[in-house]
Amino acid sequence: MDISPQCFSILLVLCIFIQPSAHGQSLKPEPFGRKAQAVETNKTLHETKTRFLLFGETNQGCQIRIHHLDTLQECGFNSSLPLVMIIHGWSESVQFSRSHVHLIGYSLGAHVSGFAGSSIGGTRKIGRITGLDAAGPLFEGSSPSNRLSPDDANFVDAIHTFTREHMGLSVGIKQPIGHYDFYPNGGSFQPGCHFLELYRHIAKHGLNAITQTIKCSHERSVHLFIDSLLHAGTQSVAYLCSDMDSFSQGLCLSCKKGRCNTLGYHVRQEPRSKSKRLFLVTRAQSPFKVYHYQFKIQFINQTETPIQTTFTMSLLGTKEKMQKIPITLGKGIASNKTYSFLITLDVDIGELIMIKFKWESSAVWANVWNTVQTIIPWSTAPRHPGLVLKTIRVKAGETQQRMTFCSENTDDLQLRPTQEKIFVKCEIKSKTSKRKIR
Repeated sequence: MDISPQCFSILLVLCIFIQPSAHGQSLKPEPFGRKAQAVETNKTLHETKTRFLLFGETNQGCQIRIHHLDTLQECGFNSSLPLVMIIHGWSESVQFSRSHVHLIGYSLGAHVSGFAGSSIGGTRKIGRITGLDAAGPLFEGSSPSNRLSPDDANFVDAIHTFTREHMGLSVGIKQPIGHYDFYPNGGSFQPGCHFLELYRHIAKHGLNAITQTIKCSHERSVHLFIDSLLHAGTQSVAYLCSDMDSFSQGLCLSCKKGRCNTLGYHVRQEPRSKSKRLFLVTRAQSPFKVYHYQFKIQFINQTETPIQTTFTMSLLGTKEKMQKIPITLGKGIASNKTYSFLITLDVDIGELIMIKFKWESSAVWANVWNTVQTIIPWSTAPRHPGLVLKTIRVKAGETQQRMTFCSENTDDLQLRPTQEKIFVKCEIKSKTSKRKIR
């Protein structure tokens, strides 16, 4: 469902800083946590340069004036619609349910949103707070009362995109701070944000390229959230997992009992007592969504030592096909060991129906040796003892579909260097029964 102005109102707060010399005020920072004290002042100090703009179905930025409730009606404020506030504030004179309020805070603004939520009196909390890569310095490891936490709203979700540490500090906070905490690409750093991308940033941003490169991962949280609004039909799905290493092995693609959720505006709101850490992979640019697959392969190594090699897979689906996806499996292929790994696709290929698996041997002598033995079969033993690959098991994260693929040629299960084998869908009824090709 696309998000349109009919679905919610946006209250945008534009803060224009007042020069300290204007009224003889000092901008020295107050001690953290000190409550504002009431001071006597003249009429001039009551005039603020903060503007409140309401965006809705019938307007594109109507100004709401403080202490002028008639401007709410003039701007077409509809209390029956959800309200997104950037960053915050409303008049208690207006009958409006706090549960309809959604605060969105980026970096330090995420914690400001948390403070706003926790400072509201009464028994009813605001509806939702979204923290976009909440600031890490001075907040990492602090108590829930001193940062954004699940207690600040009925539902709190957080997106972590730049938690990589430099000299013991990270720009974004790493610890869970919401009911659901999302860690795209592990949360430490984002694709397309490396300094190797500087030339691309120069072409796009000119002299501001270095600044854009430095803050690229931090701002990615904002772009991911916006992406969830722009591409409502293709939402990014994240999965409950202990860490990115386990996720990269494809071990966490389960949606049972709430183990997966949608990243961004359309997140499934399920307040829980314990924070959930969810992981996903994204593209380097919008649309960010990818499709996650777990592949499980068991090899029989006919040699006495582990085989150091790489493979490629080509996937054929009902909608699209993907050619030569590179695969590297650890330090070597050992016998009777099952390897699990994650494959992500930028496009929806539909239902997977065929796999082409190829041994990409990097050793030139292996190709020569294989060719020579083909021409001169001087031995009755297996001409090139190598790998036997019987089945490939696949799980699609987005559809939760499980599939098994068997070798199309049942007479020759051996995989040799530079050789490509075709695997088709099959059913494994038992360990002893034969597979049924579909």
